Amino acid sequence: MSQLPEAHETPSPWPDRAGYWLLSGHLLAVFGIAASNILLGLTLLVAPWTLRGRKIDWNELAPLTIPLGLYALWLVAAIFASFDPVASLSGARELFTLSGLLLAPLLIRGERDVRRLVNGMIVVGALLAATGLAQYLIGYGDIDRRIRGPFSHYMTFSGFLLICDLLVFASMAVGGRWRSLWRWAALAILNVALLGSLTRSAWVALALTLSLYLVVRAPRWLLLWVPAAVLFAVLAPPPLMQRVASISDLRDRSNYDRLCMLEAGLVMVRERPLFGLGPEMAERRYPIYRSPTAPRYEIPHLHNSFLQLAAERGLPAMAAYLAMLAGSAWVAWRGYVREGRGRGPQADLYLGAMLALFAFNVAGLFENNWGDTEVQRSALFLLAIPFCLGSKDEKDRKDAG
Repeated sequence: MSQLPEAHETPSPWPDRAGYWLLSGHLLAVFGIAASNILLGLTLLVAPWTLRGRKIDWNELAPLTIPLGLYALWLVAAIFASFDPVASLSGARELFTLSGLLLAPLLIRGERDVRRLVNGMIVVGALLAATGLAQYLIGYGDIDRRIRGPFSHYMTFSGFLLICDLLVFASMAVGGRWRSLWRWAALAILNVALLGSLTRSAWVALALTLSLYLVVRAPRWLLLWVPAAVLFAVLAPPPLMQRVASISDLRDRSNYDRLCMLEAGLVMVRERPLFGLGPEMAERRYPIYRSPTAPRYEIPHLHNSFLQLAAERGLPAMAAYLAMLAGSAWVAWRGYVREGRGRGPQADLYLGAMLALFAFNVAGLFENNWGDTEVQRSALFLLAIPFCLGSKDEKDRKDAG
């Protein structure tokens, strides 16, 4: 069995690396949100010490930090403009999570750091997937009691596995690591658990992301979907096939419910386009906007990340989020091209960030995964990866080599 990549650079003294290990730990511990919060809090405490004397090129980080700053400012503005500012104040907790995105390019510096953390996420994802599959032994598995691993919700489970799945896929597709047995094992268990979660948004996101990759990279390989679909139809158990068939069935109760939420959300945006209803307000005020035929009178959110942002915080907040995505994607694409579109040593990391972010946002059309703290923290790391790889420390190491 092949081993995880070994470091080739001389590591910094451990006190100067405390921020990196704490920040990495908060990402690897997202299945226990209390532990993740503690580790992120400790990261913030040690960051001034870890970053002391370091020159930071804020111009290089501008495509990320400018929209992040605007997003944070608009979050605060939306709280003050809310129908109920006191109730919306709890939305300010997101600023704590967003601090991880600001710190990541400062504390995670270069290929060695990024690869270690990506490999760690893949291993943790595979272990969590195994935990979810083990839940079949205690009665989980049907539509009313889906496997969820250690998470509180099956969509959180599938959202994290989706990100890990595409990170390991990218490392095997262009990173020359397709002979790695541990990666094959991780890939298999991640996908089996994704199927077992019965989460259609994750399935659609994964299928569209892989199809887009094949269109760009190897269009003829798209033909493989045909035998794969036939094999799946023959081998898949009836409940799984029924779940797949329900994806496009408008008579399905949950599908119709999402259409009703879409209609209500658009009305919310039309009435309050600048600052929205206020954080946490979509759930509280949904009964006012719901269609009379909507299956549910109350909902936890609008099951659409983009609509949720626009409805609660206004269109400028959604624009700032899209700007963060665009800035990260552009830097990642430039890095991928610079790496020879698959031939360079960092190409898989750039590709993994792009594929996983694309899938995360496709899934976000059907669920509020940006509002799911555990999944959001993993997505924030994806946004930061291109800037971590392009850090000044990494460039200096290359020049010295």
